[in-house]
Amino acid sequence: MNWRIVEEAILKAREEGKFNNLPGAGKPLPKDELEHVPADIRMAVRILKNSGYDDEAVFVQKEMTELGSRLKNAPEDEKTELEQAYNQQMRKMNSLLSKKGVRTNSSSFRQYSRQINDRLKWD
Repeated sequence: MNWRIVEEAILKAREEGKFNNLPGAGKPLPKDELEHVPADIRMAVRILKNSGYDDEAVFVQKEMTELGSRLKNAPEDEKTELEQAYNQQMRKMNSLLSKKGVRTNSSSFRQYSRQINDRLKWD
């Protein structure tokens, strides 16, 4: 797509005052409801939410991300407890997805799960 054409159309509309009376003009933007979600997964969580997944799934995903980060740097004596907590959240997520009709035992889901575990690498 030629973005120059789009940019010119926007500039022309702004010069003609077509943006002057839009609802909310001059007011601050609303607070992002997903600001607590890490930036690197925020878009994925937003897509899940827009696809019908509820706040509980978002919360569970956030917990899994935090536990995964903690596991990477955890001392050996804390790893078992953190792994158990992570696995508990994974089971909870699988349950939530199953209730939504998402097949969590599919080969693509297992492959994705392995990729996540490889990325976290908490040997």
